[in-house]
Amino acid sequence: MGLGAAAVEGLVSAAGSACRFCSAPLTQTFVDLGLSPLANSLVAEEDLGREETRYPLHAYVCGECLLVQLGEFASPQEIFEDYVYFSSYSDTWVEHARRYVEQMVGRFGFDTESSVVEIASNDGYLLQWFVERGVPVLGVEPAANVAAAAQEKGIPTVVRFFGEAAARDLVAEGRRADLLIGNNVLAHVPALNDFVAGMKVLLAADGVVTTEFPHLLRLVEETEFDTIYHEHFSYFSALTLERVFAAHGLRLFDVEELPTHGGSLRIYATHAEGEAHEDTGRVRELVERERAAGLADLATYSRFDERVREVRQGLREFLEAARAEERSVAAYGAAAKGVTLLNYCGIGPDLVEYVADRSPHKQGLYLPGVRIPIHAPEHVAETKPDYLLLLAWNLKDEIIEQMSHVREWGGRYVTPLPEVVVHE
Repeated sequence: MGLGAAAVEGLVSAAGSACRFCSAPLTQTFVDLGLSPLANSLVAEEDLGREETRYPLHAYVCGECLLVQLGEFASPQEIFEDYVYFSSYSDTWVEHARRYVEQMVGRFGFDTESSVVEIASNDGYLLQWFVERGVPVLGVEPAANVAAAAQEKGIPTVVRFFGEAAARDLVAEGRRADLLIGNNVLAHVPALNDFVAGMKVLLAADGVVTTEFPHLLRLVEETEFDTIYHEHFSYFSALTLERVFAAHGLRLFDVEELPTHGGSLRIYATHAEGEAHEDTGRVRELVERERAAGLADLATYSRFDERVREVRQGLREFLEAARAEERSVAAYGAAAKGVTLLNYCGIGPDLVEYVADRSPHKQGLYLPGVRIPIHAPEHVAETKPDYLLLLAWNLKDEIIEQMSHVREWGGRYVTPLPEVVVHE
């Protein structure tokens, strides 16, 4: 499982040898977060005595196409084939999916005669809303354990990694997608060109691709470095993604800016040769804003690493001061971003006693690297910490509402980025 220490060390200098989109040499660092375990490789109690494999978490920016990316040190099979993230455990995310389906049906008129395919469909959190409306669906999900949860809901799901070969097999079976969905999956694929080529193959003649992903502009502006982890091979701006899709015969015709994951984009694409979907002009406007913010300038990327080090210093100072004052700190959300944050900042159980999480698939396990135990949310009321550090800060409002009883004993909520903020 994974690489031995010597193998990892030998790969550090090779971490971005060539851009995964345009193949240009990668030489410029975006941020170096050191060696870190796989973010969702939670540790069972019986395995606490075993050494974990850590991989370089070193992001580069391509000087040609400006794609921010990690090297591939762990295969998608190792990361995703048995997965602990089930989307349905976030009420906010399920509601986001419901509103998306409502919007797509209203805008494009998908009905019982349409075909909707979602790539990386997880446990059916999104496709269930199309099924409720009688729209035919298919999920393509590589994690067999997660796909099984979708199948139990009556959502047909193919257990497979998506790419051009998978798309051609689906077409050979008579499938084409009037709506092809890829929410928070584009960043997860190392073979980016193969993946987008597969979208082109599977898309119906007048079909629509929508894909959502964290927006690089927000990551830079808000210093959201914790969204960088080994599952996320690439980090996109509209500026770069437009080039990627165009290279595979797909045209972006619209974009929306979303609050999810600290700031995301939802792009709309169709066949470049098609005329069914008129350009709204919003993609061009966003690209110009990205240029104005410096995303076309390599100097912007070179400054990010220093800002990240400042965040680390501020968070450690806060937690060390809390310990000195004998104030207890727990965390909420055993999210991948929390694993990056805690490992990079060197924060273990001496500073954060435990993490609470709603997912029973995580409870009783430990965060990788830092070995902080994961408990059910009820443990918070039992221990009454002075501070609750929100590792899943993108769900701040949902968590504070769910954990409002923390205020009963004078507890306060803490968000770590872009600087430490204490919320009453």
